[in-house]
Amino acid sequence: MAEQPNQMTSLQADLVKLKDHISQQIIGQDLLIERMLIALLADGHILVEGAPGLAKTRAINVLSKGIQGDFHRVQFTPDLLPADLTGTEIYRPQQGTFEFQKGPLFHNLILADEINRSPAKVQAALLEAMAERQITVGQATYPLPPLFMVMATQNPIEQEGTYPLPEAQLDRFLLHVKVGYPNAEHEKAILQLVRKEVRNGSDKSKQSFTAISQATLFEARNAVLDIHMAESLEDYLLQIILATRNPEAYGQDLASWLQFGASPRASIALDRCARAKAWLSQRDFVAPEDIQDLAYDVLRHRLILSYEAEAEGITTDHFIKELLARVAVP
Repeated sequence: MAEQPNQMTSLQADLVKLKDHISQQIIGQDLLIERMLIALLADGHILVEGAPGLAKTRAINVLSKGIQGDFHRVQFTPDLLPADLTGTEIYRPQQGTFEFQKGPLFHNLILADEINRSPAKVQAALLEAMAERQITVGQATYPLPPLFMVMATQNPIEQEGTYPLPEAQLDRFLLHVKVGYPNAEHEKAILQLVRKEVRNGSDKSKQSFTAISQATLFEARNAVLDIHMAESLEDYLLQIILATRNPEAYGQDLASWLQFGASPRASIALDRCARAKAWLSQRDFVAPEDIQDLAYDVLRHRLILSYEAEAEGITTDHFIKELLARVAVP
């Protein structure tokens, strides 16, 4: 037991190095970088939403190169088929049998680029993989690798040529992160970075980073689970989730805005993400601020607003803000 603090410090140092490595190549998106690492430590999937050109795909690519494992990018398009993700059975005339050809989902890290460019039947192909870490084709079920993470990007739904993600699909994502435009200082640094990359062809600093092994990552996940959360904070977390199912207890306006609340997956996600955030901050305990900060990314894609809320211009973020203001903090 005496060696545990040193092990924890070493694991945290590895993740901090990975965070710094990504920050050198992705400028002005600190929140996105932190959320990607939290999703990785909490063993969940992440949905990143933002306008084109905000380094969503680049950030996920950089993260994938910082971890030892197979990476595959899938460009979602309107003509994509479910079998293009899961794989299909191919007939071998020499043997007179069918052989299963694995699809891109059998890699460790999957980038589902512009996931809302494909219709619901294609997005539904991810449901079993993301929830149960397996794929069923015909009568056979194939397990996915122990390290399996889907990192999806999407452009705002209002843009032409996109399809809203089904509620069941959204609930499989641990976090739904929205990214915005960088400020002037960060954008100037982006210009300098791009000029440097164009001039040098490939930045040598990218190649100097040693990718984190999967064993190290699994150790870090176990360390995150050991982070202390006081019982009063656990009750506070549950009260936030339960308030989405019974909003009338916190005001009739909240009740009129919400149609459906969050599922138990939200409780699990908020618990694991809060612990991961505390661990990344090099603390051995969860603070109320960890829960409040992550409530937006955990809940925004799990809440279904009413028609009245949409008519009034109420967003899920506004609802969550009002909810956090009314649920008592221990």
